[in-house]
Amino acid sequence: MTVRRLKSYTGSQGYVYQYYFVGSRPALAAHVGPPATEYVFDVTSDRRITFSVSIFLSHDAALAWGASHGRQLTDAEQYAAAKLRLFRGFDEIDNMMTQGRKLRLDSPLLEELLADAGIS
Repeated sequence: MTVRRLKSYTGSQGYVYQYYFVGSRPALAAHVGPPATEYVFDVTSDRRITFSVSIFLSHDAALAWGASHGRQLTDAEQYAAAKLRLFRGFDEIDNMMTQGRKLRLDSPLLEELLADAGIS
């Protein structure tokens, strides 16, 4: 049995979200866009309805980051970027359940989020 640690995040929209990491996988064929790794989080803002949020970290973005920094991102750094993208969604999207279920993580945003986290 898998025990997941439920975490909380208060978004700038005023919602308190609870979430946990479900896992990562190569993005499925139904994903429209460049090849990516999908990070899946289960989220709730009302403790009644839980929904999945997918963060798509494009392979091109990760490769571009590696080329500009002289090293590849570790798995932990990729997860951190996905989690930071989730938090950005919590802060910027009014209704995550209807508007924030699939979030992309492209090169400029990856660079910004990791720089803010002190990862270089």
